Amino acid sequence: MTSVTSAPVPARVVLNQADIDRALTRIAHEILEANKGSRDLVLLGIPRRGYPLALRLARKIAAADNTVDAAAIVGQLDVTMFRDDLSRQGTRPPYPTKLPRTGIDNKVVVLIDDVLYSGRTIRAALDALVDLGRPRIVRLAVLIDRGHRELPIRADHVGKNLPTSSAEKVRVRLEETDTAPGGTPVNEVVIEGGL
Repeated sequence: MTSVTSAPVPARVVLNQADIDRALTRIAHEILEANKGSRDLVLLGIPRRGYPLALRLARKIAAADNTVDAAAIVGQLDVTMFRDDLSRQGTRPPYPTKLPRTGIDNKVVVLIDDVLYSGRTIRAALDALVDLGRPRIVRLAVLIDRGHRELPIRADHVGKNLPTSSAEKVRVRLEETDTAPGGTPVNEVVIEGGL
């Protein structure tokens, strides 16, 4: 009896650079609309890829509202020590938490992440926020929502809903954090694995 092994499924690109840019432009406008402008707005990116996405969103918000200083509204929120799955995951280096000069008290904080999956990273982010201050409102913006939630968490702003199987991996690759073979910058979202 022979066993049949199937060839690995090649990664498929589901968002290219232009798609990512369009999704971020739409999210930036949604954030401004939901907030009724830019007043008291703070964007906190979750490392690793949420922070560069937050920087990009801040620039797009500043382009849409010339009263906004993109650098003044963006920060980075490290959630490493607040995760409930540290013992099951490989070691991850903590990143510095950087808050805007105005802080987060009584602000509209939008958490920014690349992929929303189980919801555990966002739960950790909410725990981390409690240690840093008391925002008036907390919202969530993600580039990809792939489903499979384990906690009752949903994003307010989504670049793309991407139904996946749990056997698949969604990889966001950004020029700020990733390079393609040969060292060229890359901006794409790919799905790896699966059937």
